[in-house]
Amino acid sequence: MELKAEQIQSNWDEFLGYIKTYIPGTRGEKLMKFYLKHEGEFMLMPASHKKAYHNAFPGGYIEHVNRVIKGALSINSVWKEFGAEQNYTVEELVFSAINHDLGKLGDEDNYAHIPSDDEWRKKNMGEMYKFNNSIAYMSVPERSIKLLVDNDIKLTQNEWLTIRLHDGLYDPANEPYLKNYMPELKPRTSLVFIVHQADLMASRIEFEREWLPKFNNKEIKKDNFKVKPKSMNSKSKALSSIKSEGLKNLFEEL
Repeated sequence: MELKAEQIQSNWDEFLGYIKTYIPGTRGEKLMKFYLKHEGEFMLMPASHKKAYHNAFPGGYIEHVNRVIKGALSINSVWKEFGAEQNYTVEELVFSAINHDLGKLGDEDNYAHIPSDDEWRKKNMGEMYKFNNSIAYMSVPERSIKLLVDNDIKLTQNEWLTIRLHDGLYDPANEPYLKNYMPELKPRTSLVFIVHQADLMASRIEFEREWLPKFNNKEIKKDNFKVKPKSMNSKSKALSSIKSEGLKNLFEEL
C-alpha cells in the first residue's frame, strides 16, 4: 500500500491535533517541540520494516498511531460502560497511545529504519526497510520511555506501565507484570489493557487491509510471484503409491 502526499500531511496534522487537544500545559509544549524537531522523519516513518507485519510504507507509522489513539478512546468508552475503574485520566490514555511505539524512531542521533537497497529481499521477503545497526539494541517500549525522559517529558506511573507493557504477552519480558496470580502483583489500572487492545486492533486491521485481498481459495499472491496449493495432499500421494486394493480401501477409511 502507498499513501499519497496529501494523506501523509493530513495524518500528521491529525496527529499534532491530538497533542494540542489532550496534552495541556508545559508537558504538551515539550512533547510538541520534540515531535516537530523530528517532523520529517516521523511523517515518513513506516510502522514496521516488513510487509508481512503492518504499515511497512512511508507514512505508515503516524497512520498507525492515529488509529491506536482513536481506538483507545473508543475502547475506553466500552470499558467504562461495563464498569471499569476510572483510575486514570483521558490525558494519560492519549499520551500513552501517542507514545507507545515512539522507540521505533531510533535514538536522536540515528534513525532506526533505513530504506532497503536489497532488491532481492524487498521482492522476495517483503523487507522494505533495514535496521540501522549504528543504534545500540533496546526494546521499543524501553527506548520510547528513554526518549521521553531524555527530553524532560515527564510520565505518570500509569503512562510508564502502559507504554512499557503495550505489547501484552506477545513480549515475554512482560510476563512478570501480566502473567501472575497474586492480586497485589497485577496492574492497578486497566489502562494497560485498553491501549494494548487498541494497538492489537489497529495492527490487525492494517494486516487485513494489506493481505486479505491477496488471499483466495486457489492461490496466494505475493507481490510478483504466486504460491499455488499442491495438487495432491499427503493422503492422496500415499494412496497413489499403494498397489494392494485391500490396503488402499483400509487407508481410505482412516
